[in-house]
Amino acid sequence: MSDFDSAEADRLLKTTKQVRQRLDLDREVPIELLLECIDISNHAPVGGNVQANQWMIVTDQARKAAIAAYYAAVGRPYLAPADTTHPKAKKIVDSTMYLIDHLAEVPALVIPMRKGRPEGIVAGYYGSVLPAVWSFQLAARVRGIGSCWTTFHLQHETEVAEILGIPNDMTQVAMLPVAYYTGDSFVPAKRRDARTITHLNSWGNTLIDE
Repeated sequence: MSDFDSAEADRLLKTTKQVRQRLDLDREVPIELLLECIDISNHAPVGGNVQANQWMIVTDQARKAAIAAYYAAVGRPYLAPADTTHPKAKKIVDSTMYLIDHLAEVPALVIPMRKGRPEGIVAGYYGSVLPAVWSFQLAARVRGIGSCWTTFHLQHETEVAEILGIPNDMTQVAMLPVAYYTGDSFVPAKRRDARTITHLNSWGNTLIDE
């Protein structure tokens, strides 16, 4: 029998959301708190146990503003053609636009990286760093810190690397704007039932009628 409180663990996993509009832009996030989350993330599984992941925390205002400009240069054109007639779609677009408008004001930007460049079957490369990013987000959530997985800046990875002095042999895999979140907490989002999206032994053999 597990010694974990499964109900509480499930609540954490179901309520760790992409936080954009509820990021507290006025409250500083202690570096030590982010280091705690990175320490925890280092225990995520990696291929061959090769610990090649690195992290960048950006709090300098000038650097955040420079990164935010590149982020907006990609994000605004990407969202421009979006159909916002559906309320759910409009909510997502509005939330994403809010982050674009306020990215430079977020207390800290956290950039996870891995040494080298993905080659061949890239799943193995990313599989050794992305679990750590999710672990970071979970650890942050426990500490009252909201985060959001973003990738717009990666279209200008070289320019961002120059701003931050990141070596050419380091691959940025995402950027997490992090801040304390406003409001009380989060509730689980509506998702499809596992029986409708799981195939047993052959495609199409879902478990709906089991």
